[in-house]
Amino acid sequence: MKKKVLVADDNEVIRFLLENYLAAHFEVSTCPDGIALLENLKRGELPDAIIADVNMPNMDGWELLQNLKTSMLLRNIPVIILSGLEKSQERVRFLKSGASDFLTKPFNPEELLIKIQNLTLKH
Repeated sequence: MKKKVLVADDNEVIRFLLENYLAAHFEVSTCPDGIALLENLKRGELPDAIIADVNMPNMDGWELLQNLKTSMLLRNIPVIILSGLEKSQERVRFLKSGASDFLTKPFNPEELLIKIQNLTLKH
């Protein structure tokens, strides 16, 4: 049985690319923002890993991470943050707040795949 990955990104092209690239290895669901991702989780669709963009409408990656890490049920799900911002302080802020990893866009899909595989082996 494939592990589940849930992706939140407002960019439809990124969602499409991630879904298609990762589908050979994982069961992938996508959402346009953090609110939609939390709605999926409320329906009991608990993934083995979450990939979330920083800049999204309605609920950004920062708010999403805060919601996940304050929930007893959700806080242990590994979260990989994607961002177009290359600031070290941004990466540090997310990692200190519980993100499992942080990748800067554009990213290498193979690197992301390996990071997800490594995280889901532990999960």
